[in-house]
Amino acid sequence: EVQLQASGGGLVQAGGSLRLSCAASGFTIDDYAIGWFRQAPGKKREGVSYIRSSDGSTYYADSVKGRFTISGDNAKNTVYLQMNILKPEDTAVYYCATDFASGPCTVAGGRIWCFGSWGQGTLVTVSS
Repeated sequence: EVQLQASGGGLVQAGGSLRLSCAASGFTIDDYAIGWFRQAPGKKREGVSYIRSSDGSTYYADSVKGRFTISGDNAKNTVYLQMNILKPEDTAVYYCATDFASGPCTVAGGRIWCFGSWGQGTLVTVSS
C-alpha cells in the first residue's frame, strides 16, 4: 500500500525555518516524483516544490524560490522541504504527493507532473 506521511509542521516566527518531512512507504521515492503542496484557509491548493530523481527535475513556485529547498534521502525513503526565511503568507497546511498513481497533469518548470497519491497534511503557522 502506498502511503505518504508528512510531518515537521509547527508554529514559527517570521524569518525562521522549518524542515518538513514526507516519509514514503509502498514505493521507492527514487522511482517517482514527489511534490509538496500547500493550502491556506480560503485559498486553493498550490504547488510549492516538486522533485523527480529519474531525470533530475525540480520545480519551485516563484513565491518560495531562494527560500525553500527540496531534497530526497533514498536510504530513508523520505523527501524533505527545508523552508527558510518564512513569511506569514507561508502559513498553510502542507501536503506531499507522488505520481505513483497518476493524477491530473500540470506543466511546471518545463516538465509534466501528474500527482495522484496524497498524504495527510501538516500545519505550518508563521507568526508576524
